[in-house]
Amino acid sequence: MAALKTYTEPCWFAARTRYGQEVGIRDRLEQEGIEHFIPTVRVRKSRGKGQWERPVVTNLVFLKATKAEACALANEKGLPVRYIIDCATRTLLVVPDKQMEDFKRVLDQNAEVSTEPLALGDRVKVTRGPLKGVEGHIVEFQGRIYVVVSLLDCFFAKAHVPRGWLERCNKETSK
Repeated sequence: MAALKTYTEPCWFAARTRYGQEVGIRDRLEQEGIEHFIPTVRVRKSRGKGQWERPVVTNLVFLKATKAEACALANEKGLPVRYIIDCATRTLLVVPDKQMEDFKRVLDQNAEVSTEPLALGDRVKVTRGPLKGVEGHIVEFQGRIYVVVSLLDCFFAKAHVPRGWLERCNKETSK
């Protein structure tokens, strides 16, 4: 029988929160000194001069901590999050570091986010540009080439990449 993971090393956990709570949770995580990722964009009001932050992925927070720290944040410190549970292991869903890094890099390029799979294509690796090293699937939409990366096949982000910057990956070397 395989040994259960104890998560004594910090790893990325995905958590849900209520609508509009993402920025407040980000501020609390910064106070606690917990590494986190909540992609936001600055939005200008239509008539006013003010700006505000809007999350790119609503109701979703990623944080890097040990399992004990993550549970203490929600149970003892009252952080209003609900961790996403992995149905197969019946424990907190852990996002692999490589997938999280690729997802962050694509979103830093002002990419579009979708919770539905866009399309399945060849597995590719970006060889040049700011996304060099990112692996994903190639998708063509309205004549443009996109690289789609996913987090545990639940959340997807796509970024426009020139066709010449892509190379096919072997299935054995990916993931």
